Amino acid sequence: MNHARNTICLWYNGDAEEAARFYAETFPDSSVDAVHLAPGDYPAGAEGNVLTVEFTVMGIPCLGLNGGAAFKHSEAFSFQVATADQEETDRYWNAIVGNGGQASACGWCKDKWGLSWQITPMALTEAVTDPDRAAAKRAFEAMMQMGKIDIAAIEAARRG
Repeated sequence: MNHARNTICLWYNGDAEEAARFYAETFPDSSVDAVHLAPGDYPAGAEGNVLTVEFTVMGIPCLGLNGGAAFKHSEAFSFQVATADQEETDRYWNAIVGNGGQASACGWCKDKWGLSWQITPMALTEAVTDPDRAAAKRAFEAMMQMGKIDIAAIEAARRG
């Protein structure tokens, strides 16, 4: 049982367990911790259906709620994953987009359930927060042209 005092609750349309298993397979320090069946009928399902799934994504406790089709995920919430290098950046991006997801801009993508992810190399964060504001601006402008982040291109722009 998840005993965290603050848990991120994510709404799914019947496929919370599938999403949780994908996250557990894709990201380190991630797991499916418990699957709970509905003790009775509810608006989006019946007694015995998977109602909630406790899972962890990179150390963050989450609860997947199979609430039905009433609500959709939006970019107003996203997981931001800091990556160490291009290989890790590519691995997460390709896993999400390649599993029915969708590429977006500036390191953002959506998984097949509509949840947004920012696959953010640490090199990008360092570049756009560089105390040399001209270098930071060059890196930021390079990022604005990208989908998946290309670390070598960010570092080249930062150097000028």
